Amino acid sequence: MAESVTHVLNGTIESVKTVIPVPLAVGKPSLMTQPLEQTSIGVLIGMVGHVRGRLVIESDEPTFGSIGEAMFGMALEGEMLQSFTGELGNMLAGNLCTIVAQKGLEIDITPPTVMVGQSKLFGFERAFRVPVEVQGKGELQIILMIETN
Repeated sequence: MAESVTHVLNGTIESVKTVIPVPLAVGKPSLMTQPLEQTSIGVLIGMVGHVRGRLVIESDEPTFGSIGEAMFGMALEGEMLQSFTGELGNMLAGNLCTIVAQKGLEIDITPPTVMVGQSKLFGFERAFRVPVEVQGKGELQIILMIETN
């Protein structure tokens, strides 16, 4: 199980580097405890298969907006920004599935759930947080919640 989690964590980082067309500085993964407290906007994607859990990408609206502008050449706000946040999560998770399949792991993903505003997420056994500094845009938090039972 530990090797599978490592593959998923590394695959998530590789996916972020592939999908976001801006130089990135990936921080060191750290274990986190419950609850995950979100303050602005994020996207949650469920994972089932060889590894079960949830992938959360969390940041603030200006950061997601700047990434969207870098990817699509136009400013995004309101519903367009929320839609982009969900689609970014979908692209990252879909790419993750392809990356880990090369390691022999099969993972299916759920459609993205966009979370706006303050919220707390409970109900995970282990979670890893990886800060990603998107050059000139802001910081994303990649959180991988793993179910072991």
